Amino acid sequence: DLETVLRRRLTDWSSVQVETGVDAVALEGPVTAPVVRLRNKDGAERRVAAEMVIGCDGARSAVRAWLGGGHEDLGFSERWLVVDAILKRPHPELGDVTLQFCDAEAPATYVRCPGDRRRWEIFLGPEGEPDLSPDAIAQRLSRWIAPDDCAIERAAVYTFRSRLARAWQRGRIAIAGDAAHESPPFMGQGMCAGIRDVANLGWKVTAVLEGAPERLLGTYQSERAPHVLSYIRKATELGRLINVTAPDAALETGDRNATGAARMTSLDLRLGPGLWRDDDLEAGGLAPQPVLRDGMRLDDAIGANAVLLAPAPLLQDTKVRAALARPGSPLAAAGDVGAATLIRPDRYVFGSAQTAGSVAALLDDWMGAVRT
Repeated sequence: DLETVLRRRLTDWSSVQVETGVDAVALEGPVTAPVVRLRNKDGAERRVAAEMVIGCDGARSAVRAWLGGGHEDLGFSERWLVVDAILKRPHPELGDVTLQFCDAEAPATYVRCPGDRRRWEIFLGPEGEPDLSPDAIAQRLSRWIAPDDCAIERAAVYTFRSRLARAWQRGRIAIAGDAAHESPPFMGQGMCAGIRDVANLGWKVTAVLEGAPERLLGTYQSERAPHVLSYIRKATELGRLINVTAPDAALETGDRNATGAARMTSLDLRLGPGLWRDDDLEAGGLAPQPVLRDGMRLDDAIGANAVLLAPAPLLQDTKVRAALARPGSPLAAAGDVGAATLIRPDRYVFGSAQTAGSVAALLDDWMGAVRT
């Protein structure tokens, strides 16, 4: 369903050309001017000179291999059976939420997908190749649902890993998503992390192609890698908490509440070192999503631009007005706020200021970072 929405949305962009049935078999030339060698299904090859190559080509990424550096293995590797099933009739007793079953013999996850689709993920342990026949799958699901009550859409064995690529970007070549990092799925953050990658990288690529210094691309990995690493470690911690397979095993992960039960703490992270004022308590964190007076959300109003949110009097100051008048300056919006906040296109905070002079300096810092 998600892929259908994405493909349909791509057709709205005349600048996007989608090719299917084509393999990227090699990267050639220098990293500052990469050339992609493509191979069609009929074996015909051609070369495409690229201004930028971004490999979103999954855990077995060829682009990551071309970048070099390999992985940092963070120590989690488990095999799980993933089963997607379509309900033939309503089963409200399964629950309308995703559930983790902390079963000492067979840890499992039940995922309440949209519509009639349901997913089960079942820990396999070190056993050999599992039986994926319909009868064997039905037997594994029997604790939740009878064989006649669902149709098995697919069953596959996945290895859940925790890994971080050592090199995310060189010159005009970069990777994102599973190509850059793999996380156990216990926090549901794998695709979220990939979306954060492209939100961070996308506006920087646009800026560089429009003349910004290439050093801007160098802030991609420095900002994203520590951020995603924290999520991977938290997901690994949660996985080890869920997957205790010995009834008398001591829970060695997580904090404890007053009753002695293990609990997890939420993450509220700033970016790693990069394009934000590290001496500002607000900077580096994700900005809130304000609603404007006309009821429109900020994202819908400004699109893929940086924006300065500020009290109206600050925006009327001569120095601030002059700074905002320069080509490429952030958009500006007046609001009921105590200080001015400059928000990047990926909605992370670049910095904040409280006086007209410091707002003008804030804008100067931003323009110096994103313009030659």
